[in-house]
Amino acid sequence: MLVWLSEAGWQAARAAQPQHTAALTQWQRRDWPAVVRRLDADAAPDEVCLGLPVPPDSAGRKVRIALRVQAAHVVRSSDAMALHAALPFSGAWHEQLNALCDEATALDLRVFGSLAMQALTGLQYVSPTSDVDVLFHPASRHALDEGVALLERYTRQLPLDGEIVFPGGAAVSWKEWQMAMRHPAKVMVKELHAVRLADTASLLATLTTQEAQ
Repeated sequence: MLVWLSEAGWQAARAAQPQHTAALTQWQRRDWPAVVRRLDADAAPDEVCLGLPVPPDSAGRKVRIALRVQAAHVVRSSDAMALHAALPFSGAWHEQLNALCDEATALDLRVFGSLAMQALTGLQYVSPTSDVDVLFHPASRHALDEGVALLERYTRQLPLDGEIVFPGGAAVSWKEWQMAMRHPAKVMVKELHAVRLADTASLLATLTTQEAQ
C-alpha cells in the first residue's frame, strides 16, 4: 500500500531520520507517498511502518529510508499503483506491458518497485537490470491459475517478478508458487506482521471455487 503523511508526520520523520532530511523534505513538498512495509517487532499498535526508497545513486546503490509514524499522521492511503497507470513511464517495456494489460483486464494487475516509484515521482529508478514487479489479488482458483499462466507467458518478453496476494493479505512470489505447484513444497508467505512458511493447500483454501465462465 501507499500512504501520504500530514505535515506533523513529515516533521516526525525528519526528527527520526535527520541524515535524510533533504529526501524527506522533497517527498513532503512534492506530496509523494511512502510505502507500507512489514511491522517492526516492537512497533506500537498505533504505529505504521513505512519505507521510502530514494533513486539509486550514480554507482547504483539503493537506499531505503525506514520510517515509523503514528497512524494519526496518515492522511490518506491507496492500493499499489495499477499497472496501466505506469505505462507512460515504462520506456522500452511499453509495448509488451500494454499488451499484458490488455490481456489482464480481469486480474487488475498492480505494480510496485522501481517502475512504480518512477511513475509516482518522475525520478529515475528503472535501470537495465530492473525487474517489473507486479502483483494481483485472485479471489478464485480460476483467477489464480489464469494470472500465473499469463505472467509466465509474458516472462519471455519482460523481466517480470512480483507476488500473488491471497485473501487476508498473505503474499507469495508468483514464481515460487508456480514451482511449488509443479513440485510440491511449502512457500514463503509475507504478511504485515511476519514472514512464515505455508503449504499451498492452506492458501488455496482462502479462495472461492469459482469456475471459468
